[in-house]
Amino acid sequence: ADSGDAELELSAVRHQPEELEQLLAQTKFTKKELQSLYRGFKNECPSGLVDEETFKLIYSQFFPQGDASTYAHFLFDAFDADGNGALCFQDFVVGLSVLLRGTVHQKLKWAFDLYDINKDGYITKEEMLEIMKSIYDMMGRCTQPPLRDNTPTEHVELFFQKMDRNGDGIVTFEEFLEACQKDEDIMNSMKIFENTI
Repeated sequence: ADSGDAELELSAVRHQPEELEQLLAQTKFTKKELQSLYRGFKNECPSGLVDEETFKLIYSQFFPQGDASTYAHFLFDAFDADGNGALCFQDFVVGLSVLLRGTVHQKLKWAFDLYDINKDGYITKEEMLEIMKSIYDMMGRCTQPPLRDNTPTEHVELFFQKMDRNGDGIVTFEEFLEACQKDEDIMNSMKIFENTI
C-alpha cells in the first residue's frame, strides 16, 4: 500500500500545472481568474488530475434531467489534448479559454475536433449523429418542446445538406468552417453545443 501511495504522490507532483506565466501566455484568462479556476479545480480534484469517470460524475451534476455520460466522454476526449486519459489543470484551462474567450475560428476548430470522434480529420454522419444523440440524451426527455426520437437524425441530415458541399459524405474542417460562418442557422444550432460546456 505504501508503494501505491508513493506512486500516487509522484503522479500528482508530475502533473502540477504549468507555471502561471506560461498559462497566462497560453490562455486569455487573467492571473486572478487562473488562480480562482485552479482553486476550484483542486477542490474537485485534489490530486491535480481528473480521470474520465470523475469528469463524468462532475459533469452529470449539471444535467440531472438526462444522461450526460456519453457526451461527457466526448468532452473529456476533447479536453484531453495529449490523449493520456487524464486531465490536468493545463488541459482543462487551455480548452476552457478557447471555448469562453477564443475567436470564432478557434471555437469552430474545437467543435470540429469534438465531432471528429476518430480524429481522422473528417466528420462523418455517423460521428455527428453520435454527438447529437448524446446531446439529446443529456438534455433529457423533459425538454420543451418534447423531442422526437428521430430529431437527432434530422438535425444531422440538415447539417450535412449545408456542410457537405461536394457531396462526398464527409465534412472537412474547411467545409465545416465555411458553412458555419456563412449560415446563421448553423451558428445558432452551434449555440446548443456551446451551452453544454
